[in-house]
Amino acid sequence: MNKKRVVVALGGNALGNNAQEQLSLVKKTACTIVNLIEKNYDVIVGHGNGPQVGMINLAMDEFSSSHKNTPNMPFPECGAMSQGYIGYHLQQAIHNELAARKIKKNVVSLITQTIVDKDDSAFENPTKPVGMFYTKEQAEVIAKEKGFTFVEDAGRGYRRVVPSPTPKKIVELETINDLVNSGNVVISSGGGGIPVIEKNSSLEGIAAVIDKDKSCALLAASLNADILLILTAVDFVYIDFNTENQRALTKISADEALRYRNSGHFAKGSMLPKIDACLDFINKNPKGHAVITSLNMAKDALDGSVGTIIYNKNEVI
Repeated sequence: MNKKRVVVALGGNALGNNAQEQLSLVKKTACTIVNLIEKNYDVIVGHGNGPQVGMINLAMDEFSSSHKNTPNMPFPECGAMSQGYIGYHLQQAIHNELAARKIKKNVVSLITQTIVDKDDSAFENPTKPVGMFYTKEQAEVIAKEKGFTFVEDAGRGYRRVVPSPTPKKIVELETINDLVNSGNVVISSGGGGIPVIEKNSSLEGIAAVIDKDKSCALLAASLNADILLILTAVDFVYIDFNTENQRALTKISADEALRYRNSGHFAKGSMLPKIDACLDFINKNPKGHAVITSLNMAKDALDGSVGTIIYNKNEVI
């Protein structure tokens, strides 16, 4: 029997806000990933990096400001650093969980670049929150010193925002596909991939953070994955969320999801990009389907007993 291929997009609750917290959280994440491997799925893992890349960038800026001989670290390099250490934590945790269950399988993290359009309108309108939360007063001081743009984020404080361009192509796609075909668990497109632009036949990094759900959707479609699995903090997608009419969505067509989207049911900073990613995936790969659920429910969601399934109405799942 052919294995089904699933691309897993890990939300922030699967990682941590610092290295110590993350080392603890990824043990639980690894259990979820290995549960899918035990169910005979080929698993490709993508993850975000918003908090991590912002903190790395700020730390590097502050250090270079106080040490005259230390050069400033460009934002794409900070993205690569975040891919490296998050990938290391995930890779180690998944390796350990596989060993504990006596499953022989290799795990590899791949530094991944994602091509974006240098003329993407996102560069004129930064929207992607990165780094830690600040008070309004702290944000104003940093904005004045560094020239950063800050926005208030869902009542939790102020965060820096950077451009979030649309992913166009994953540079290392062939390598990812080869690794998966060879039976490896692959961690790739970390933080959406390091954003790069094409200049003639060369690639060049650019300061931005790509939405990880959109990149995972592109990765899943490019790999002809059967399933895009987006893991977040809730078991289902809801309409009329946080109202007395709140209702969980269990199995809906892409057309229905689009209608709910256009009716304003999904919040811009939380569920909307996940719905858009699912619709992008299904549009590019009509035979696939997408699932949105919580980290704890991933295994059950692939069985169809929980979570929100979004599918092409012309396909039977």
